[in-house]
Amino acid sequence: MSEALPGQRAGRVMLVIAWLLALALATWLFGNWQDGQQHPNRAPQSVHGDGFIEVRLASSKGGHYLLDGQINAQGVTFLLDTGATQVAIPLDIAERIGLEKIASIQVHTANGTAQGWRTAIQSLQLGDIQLQQVAAIIVPNMDGGQVLLGMSALKQLEFTQRDGSLVLRQNAASPTTVE
Repeated sequence: MSEALPGQRAGRVMLVIAWLLALALATWLFGNWQDGQQHPNRAPQSVHGDGFIEVRLASSKGGHYLLDGQINAQGVTFLLDTGATQVAIPLDIAERIGLEKIASIQVHTANGTAQGWRTAIQSLQLGDIQLQQVAAIIVPNMDGGQVLLGMSALKQLEFTQRDGSLVLRQNAASPTTVE
């Protein structure tokens, strides 16, 4: 057998490198596509109309509505939960964003009863929708890494679900604070 010429060896090496780069690119693209299916609302768009602001959300592959937003100017991911009375914040997220534990309370979760704490969110942002002084609870041992956006915030908005999308609407005349 004859030995490969230096140019042929370099060509084979370049071909292997090209295949590896193509595989890495395909893996990255598929990962981004899959992430978009799980959480399609990373950068929610707001629509401003005559006296209102709307944010339209697409449901995730699992049928949930996830939304990146802010609590006190700190980025968080919300999971909309109309069955939750309050905004519920995992303890680790509350500590990261510096929320104060105001009063100890018993919280009833799917995992049973636990000690939680009342807190107040100074500002909560969903796209261009801004809510002020929102009642919330801090919940220990809450899995998922998301803040449950419950009715203490959602009752300040109009929301409509249709065909796999959810529209949140804040009217200029609607109150933006909870006593």
